Amino acid sequence: MVREVPESTDQTSQTPAEAVVRAHEVTFAVDGRELVSEVSFDLHGGEVVALVGPNGAGKSTMLSLLAGDVPPSRGSVEIAGTEVGKWKSGPLARIRSVMLQHNSSNFAFSVDEAVQMGRLPWDVDADRDAALVAEAIADGDLRGFEARDITTLSGGEAARVSFARTKVQTTPIVFLDEPTAALDLKHQESLLRSVRQLRGDGAAIVVVLHDLNLALRYSDRVLVFGGGRLVADGKPAQALTESLVEVVYGQSVRRVQPEGIDHPILIPV
Repeated sequence: MVREVPESTDQTSQTPAEAVVRAHEVTFAVDGRELVSEVSFDLHGGEVVALVGPNGAGKSTMLSLLAGDVPPSRGSVEIAGTEVGKWKSGPLARIRSVMLQHNSSNFAFSVDEAVQMGRLPWDVDADRDAALVAEAIADGDLRGFEARDITTLSGGEAARVSFARTKVQTTPIVFLDEPTAALDLKHQESLLRSVRQLRGDGAAIVVVLHDLNLALRYSDRVLVFGGGRLVADGKPAQALTESLVEVVYGQSVRRVQPEGIDHPILIPV
């Protein structure tokens, strides 16, 4: 089902694997201009939700509002039943992790040290921490990079380190802002497979994507933004129609279903 304003659900369990994020009539304005306007939706554990839309549509702003990095001008955002602004920083860092769009650093930490920072919200457990860091470094194709100064990394390498740090934070809610933007094809696929693995472990994942074909392939649900408003919410193949994409993006596309692929592909025309 595709709808402009999603129906609410009764899935309000606050156990870590089913942590709920709820946005209710959220508006965010700067100098009188609304970057996000009256947006409402719920998120549940065990789903990958892609935020898509053209440049300036409000996707990254919406992610910042969900994460509690900025307060809404009106409306509310709740994490596990509590308004996000009422969470203390420590508990909030143990329930939600955030990968920012920009991954540059002015401090010469090693890759290993940077990934280890994801464990800071938790009590020290040397064996578990080391195992999680080693696994994330391997999954990020970062073996051999452990001693590298992160200020010397390429944009794609820095993005992989940032995702590894986010992953070792082991939170039941994960927010990712354009995690694939700087990555090559191989590492885009690898990162999003890792995202699907987190989903399989029960996490609720929100990911901002520009590539609609990645959203079609890897998300369970897409929220389409245009002009700061939520214009569609539904399963990817149902929401991302040719007509909606043309209206929202101002670009004609053709949907095709290649043989042997279980999802449609959008081709600009």
